[in-house]
Amino acid sequence: MTRLAAGLAILGALALAAAAAPLVAAMLGHDPFAPDLLARFEPPSATHPLGTDDLGRDILLRLLHGARVSLAVGLAAALAATVIGTAAGLFAAWRGGVADALVMRIADFMLALPALPLLVLLAAADPSRIGLPARGEAAGDVLRIVVILALFGWIGVARLARAAALSTFARDHVRAARALGASEARILLRHVLPALAAPVAVATALAVAGAILAESTLSFLGLGISPPAPSWGNMLANAQELVFSAPWAAVWPGLAIMLTVAGCTLVADGVRRRPGTR
Repeated sequence: MTRLAAGLAILGALALAAAAAPLVAAMLGHDPFAPDLLARFEPPSATHPLGTDDLGRDILLRLLHGARVSLAVGLAAALAATVIGTAAGLFAAWRGGVADALVMRIADFMLALPALPLLVLLAAADPSRIGLPARGEAAGDVLRIVVILALFGWIGVARLARAAALSTFARDHVRAARALGASEARILLRHVLPALAAPVAVATALAVAGAILAESTLSFLGLGISPPAPSWGNMLANAQELVFSAPWAAVWPGLAIMLTVAGCTLVADGVRRRPGTR
């Protein structure tokens, strides 16, 4: 099995498991959001395949529902960063001159900022003051995290897209198309954008992994997805004091994060190694 196929298999299995969360909950007959204090810290069993947490909630069900949140945040943030970064890099390479310098200096300025402290600062801000949903609402938390991660995630994609676009603009077939009177829109859409597909796809796969790790970090710090909505990060945060008394509460979300990041990395490496990909 190639690296690309292995990565897609891992991510596909995680996505299917997340989609099947309501079905699994109906089969097991548990509510992943309702506490059951009489079932606290139960070890893995037929009733609770992965055990229960400190409030007696089924870990498997919370893991599957957390996958919905974490995968959605990672994918949405990565796609947003990819779209913004590709547009910025392509615009900089196409226009050149002052526009190129301005976009790249903004990127350099963003790269010079300490990312994690700024992420924490922005995540701790109250979004209701600017008209966004308040913290604690699941949809609002997801939107807030996606916007924050996209704000810092576009820079690497922009630099990569700019470099690939500059290389493509310098090729003979693009110069010939211009000499034959092809419009700029046709050159961009027909010749330049397809050349960016492979490197941008690699960057997107890595961005998904980075976004999931960042969301997990923010949720672990209590600044991401707010309970009772589960995410892998806040599941780890809840389990940090249970490593010795109930280790399964920390092992499973950590393993899910590791598998997702490994799958994204394998996909990125597989795309990079494909014939014809530079």
